[in-house]
This record gives sequence, C-alpha cells and structure tokens, in this order.
Amino acid sequence: MKNKITLLLVCIASMTIYSQKVKVAKADKNYDKFAYIDAIKTYERVFEKGYKTPDMLQKLGNAYYFNADLEKAAKWYGELFALTQEVEPEYYYRYAQSLKAMKDYKKADEMLVKFNQKSGNDLRAKLATAQKDYLAVIRKNSGRYTIENAGINSDKSDYGSAYLGNKVVFASARDTGGFAGRKHTWTNESFTNLYQAEMGAEGGLTKAERFGNKLNSKFHESTPVFTKDGKTVYFTRNNFLNGKKGKDAEKATLLKVYRATLNGDQWENITELPFNSDNYNVAHPALSKDEKTLYFASNMPGTLGQSDIFKVAIKGDGSYGTPENLGNIINTEGRETFPFVSSDNEMYFASDGHPGLGGMDIFVSKLDNQTYKEAINVGEPLNSSKDDFSFIINNTTRLGYVSSNRDGGQGSDDIYRFKENKKLECEQFLSGVVTDKQTGLPIANAKVTLSDSNFNRLRDVITDAEGKFDFGKVDCNSKYYLKTERPEYTTVETPTITAKETGKTFVPVELEKAVQPIKTGDDIAKKFKINIIYFDLDKSNIREDAAIDLAKILDVMEQNPTMEVDIRSHTDCRQTAKYNESLSDRRAKSTMAWLIKNGINKSRLTAKGYGESQLVNNCPCEPTNKSSCSEAEHQANRRSEFIITKL
Repeated sequence: MKNKITLLLVCIASMTIYSQKVKVAKADKNYDKFAYIDAIKTYERVFEKGYKTPDMLQKLGNAYYFNADLEKAAKWYGELFALTQEVEPEYYYRYAQSLKAMKDYKKADEMLVKFNQKSGNDLRAKLATAQKDYLAVIRKNSGRYTIENAGINSDKSDYGSAYLGNKVVFASARDTGGFAGRKHTWTNESFTNLYQAEMGAEGGLTKAERFGNKLNSKFHESTPVFTKDGKTVYFTRNNFLNGKKGKDAEKATLLKVYRATLNGDQWENITELPFNSDNYNVAHPALSKDEKTLYFASNMPGTLGQSDIFKVAIKGDGSYGTPENLGNIINTEGRETFPFVSSDNEMYFASDGHPGLGGMDIFVSKLDNQTYKEAINVGEPLNSSKDDFSFIINNTTRLGYVSSNRDGGQGSDDIYRFKENKKLECEQFLSGVVTDKQTGLPIANAKVTLSDSNFNRLRDVITDAEGKFDFGKVDCNSKYYLKTERPEYTTVETPTITAKETGKTFVPVELEKAVQPIKTGDDIAKKFKINIIYFDLDKSNIREDAAIDLAKILDVMEQNPTMEVDIRSHTDCRQTAKYNESLSDRRAKSTMAWLIKNGINKSRLTAKGYGESQLVNNCPCEPTNKSSCSEAEHQANRRSEFIITKL
C-alpha cells in the first residue's frame, strides 16, 4: 500500500509538473508574441503553485516592465534576484528603474553600482557613475512647472498630444466605435485611435471626439505631428495599409510612420515613409522648426540601445534623406523615444537610459550649431517615479502637455497640461564699458572682440558714445576673452567667466594711452608697469629676474637721454635698522652700477638706501627684529624705486 501511495504521489507530482510546464510553454509563446497580459496571468498562476525558474521570473518581470507597471516589475525582479544573481547586466538596470518607481532610490543606486560593474562600456553605467548626485541635480531643476489633469482623460490609455491650430490631437484607447471589442493582448485595452479636443486659454481640453476617420484603422494610431499650415500629418500606426497587415519574421506587427495630406476636410494619400521596415519599429514623429527635418524613434540597424532617436532630411521634392542616429549625447543603451523640437531649438525626449526618477523621464537638450548639448532632466513635478513621456510646449505661452502613468490618474496613461513658470536653461548676458584709465572717461568707437576659451573669435562689437558694449546672450559657466582695441591706446585682453546661474555678467575695461606722459617725481617702475626690482634676503646682488626688469628701466632712460633718476632701495624689517640701512644702500649702489655698466652716464644717476624706514605694509620688527608676516609680505618691502628728478 505504501508503495502504491508513493507511486500515486509521484504520478500526481509528475502530472502537476508536466501541467505547469505546459502552462509555462503557453505563456512563453504569448510572451514571444508580445501578448504580455496573457503571459502575466499564466506565469503568476504557475508561480503560486511553487514552480519558478530564472527564465520565467525574467519574463514575468519584463512583462510588467514593458507594460510600464514598474511596481509589479520590481516585485518579480526581486524574486529573480532572490533566486539567483547570475543574470544578464540588463536585469540589474531594469530592477533599478523599477525600484525608482517605488522611490526606493537607495536600493536602486546599489543595483546601478552592480550594473556598472557588470556592464563594461554601457553608456548608462557611465552616466550613472558620472552623475552620482543626479537626485540633487533633479531637485535643483524641479519646481518650475504647475501641472494638472488636462480634462479629457478616460479610464483607458490617453497619450501623445500634438498641436493643430486651437485643437490638440491625441491617441486614446477609449470606445473605438465599430472596432469595439478588439483588444490588444499586450495591454488588454482597445487599440488606440486619434482623437481631437478643443484647447482653452489656460490649456484645458474639452469636447474630445474622434479625429480624421480615414487616418484611424482597426490597429494602433498615435503620436501625430502636423505641419504649421495644418495640411500634412505624420503619425504612427501599426504596419497596416490598404487592408493589408505586415509582419516581421516573428509574425509580429510592428510600428511605422505614415504621412497623409488634407484635401478639403478629408485626410488622403496615406503613405508609409520609405525608411520603414517590416523588421523594426519606426514611431513617434516630430518636426524641426523649419519643417525640413523629421525626428523619430526606432530600433532600426545602427541603434545604440533598445530604441534611439533618429533624424532624416525632408527634401524639397518631397523625398527623404538617409536616417541619422542622433548619437550618444541623446541616445543610450536604454530607451530614448517621443522626441519633440521646440521653436527655441530644444530637443525634448523621454528616456529611461539617462539618470532619472524612475521609468521614463523627460529630458531636454539644446541644439546649437547642429550639435546637441548635455541632456538635462527637467525635474519634478513634470517627471515622476513612473513613465513620463510625449512632451510638447508652446514657447510663447509656456503652456504644454505631457503624458504619464503616474499615480492618481484616471487611466493607464493620462494627458496632463502644464505651465512652465521658469525656464530650465541658464541664460547669461555679457556686456561692459570701456573707459580711459587715467581720466575715467568713456571711450567710444573701441572695438571689442569676444573669443571662447580656446581663443576662437566669436563676434565683434563697437562701443557706443558712453563706452558701452553688449554681446547679448552667451553660455553660462563659460570662460571668454574680450580683446579691446582703439587707436592711441594699448590693446588689452580681459578674461571673464560667466556665472552658473541665469543673470548678467558686466565687464569693465580700462585702456591706457600707448604714449604715457611723465613728469618729475614719477616712479618709472609704476608708470611703465615695470615690476619692482626685488632682492633675496640679506643680499645685494642683482637677480636674473631683476636684470630683466632693469633692462626696461635702461630702455626708458635710453629713449629719454636728458632724464635723471634717483634710485631708492628698501629692505624688510628683519635684522637691525642700522644693518638694513647699510644693506639697502649697497642694493641701491648695485642697481646704479648695473645701469652704468650697461651704458647710462653716472651723472644721470643717484642712489640711496632707506633700510626699513619706508615699509609698504604693516610688517615692523622693532625692537625684537622678529615678525609674524609671511615671506611674500617681507618680499614686498625689499624693493627699488626709480624716481625721475629731471627731464
């Protein structure tokens, strides 16, 4: 009996394991077809019965991750890491992103450190390492927006806004009319169609209704962008045209970008763009300010990560150039998608590859001379710990829209309206004034040349009647050189560094006459900006650096043959006053001897030492001959002066 019971239990166990494996196999099939909702249900039922493998937990975590339910993804990735640490580096990153969605930033950062250790040259790892204080940076960028529900959200998915005159066109999985009942197995919601809503003065949306029936099909349509005249639209749709559905090698229907034109009140001539393919996704189009460049997201060959942002030229004849990847300033090994280019040439996009708060965050990169600058997280409350994407903004009103699956929404994705109260971009304005150093009066018609830190000339301006100049907007936290020149004046080059914060940088420039007037009693060294002739402690010999400066004194006296000069030498306070007077006198005589040796007639020179009787700073030593002053302060007292006694 015992043997029969044992055999029966073994048979039951074998049948149970077999049944579970069949269920897992079915779930795997659904997973590979991107039918994530079906896969989730099967995997979870099997897990509850105690059956689990790393592969199943990876797929279960991924199913939630790619459905943007990051809290549940964190649960299953946690189960995965509890089972084994031997997983691909990518799972460390996905787990970190999922933990951020739960605002567990400490543990997320720990996973990012491990991701960095395991991932080699992954750009996301490098960014995480370089931006360890990313949360502080995000906090600094935060608080610039007010944000609220846009007013037209349903209990389904609503996202992907676009401007069309005084309306906003968006995608929604709400009631799809004749196609009701068709649900996408990935999200368990109806396929999305395009809708439009009227836009109020403060950005509130009302009267949502279906848009452009001929654009909508029985599959997904989303993320349109319209030309300024409203007569051309680019939009995303599943691979479906003229009643035919295209599939890749795995039988999946991917995304493509289509173009249509408006004829009267009907959208016609729906055509797919030539760089689409059945074998990769092309989605979420955006137009440049001049409408000569189309941006889009894709995983086409040449992609750095899971999806990248590309651009392609729109030629005058309506054809297209070759798509170009925007490079690793924008793209990472993660997901970069939903591009938008503002009228200020700012590239906004969603990313989970750059350091953020969790899920996808909105980033902005300034386009300057065809080069993208560092991507910056726009901060809270626009970004949340969940997915935030599909950002658009009107640069005149500073009103815009963003899509998000953040907590507190009505559906799986919602559209939020916002107002930007303060720009993120640091703005510095560089100006100044040029004056005569002797008189303090403004100098008009001086030429001021602005150069960058590598001395590359940027632009020139001429000072006005008040000596003022203005270069306008320049980069923050940057070094510049200002070269100022004017006939009869000595040209000067003035370095300046702009502040890190928005504001103004004002640079006063003083010019000196190229020919300097001199009179009896002037010190040649001060008048001609000649360094003071210094001596070593307790020495009277001429140092090598002093000889260079004495050569300048020599030249001045050679150019003015009737000039007579009194050389006055001074010491610091160390040693006794009597000793210092004697030492300074030797130094004065040594200086005079050098000038005589080099051709100046002795009759034109006198020399006297004043010891420590004329200190230039508060460094006396009497009566102890000791001082707490620094060596540099004592050095300033050891000097020679060249006073003109006759011209």
